[in-house]
Amino acid sequence: MALEKLRGPQTDALFEAILELRDLDECYRFFDDLATISEIQSLSQRLNVARMLKKGYTYENIKNETGASTATISRVRRCFDYGSGGYNEILSRMGEEEGD
Repeated sequence: MALEKLRGPQTDALFEAILELRDLDECYRFFDDLATISEIQSLSQRLNVARMLKKGYTYENIKNETGASTATISRVRRCFDYGSGGYNEILSRMGEEEGD
């Protein structure tokens, strides 16, 4: 399982730190220190692709609207189909349902 390869003390510490963030301003400051602008934009793009896939957008629509490559879109799609359920869980919590 991919999650088991990811688990470890350093990753636990990172995720625990993220869980301590209280608002958007803290998130921006923390991630500005933690990651490059490109890395943050890439993560943001993947979440947006996931949101659009859940709403039923076509690959072409997603590519045109987000600038994501078809490889990125396919990767996110595989996570929906075979992943750990993380995208569905967070999108549901954010009120993103199919067809919204």
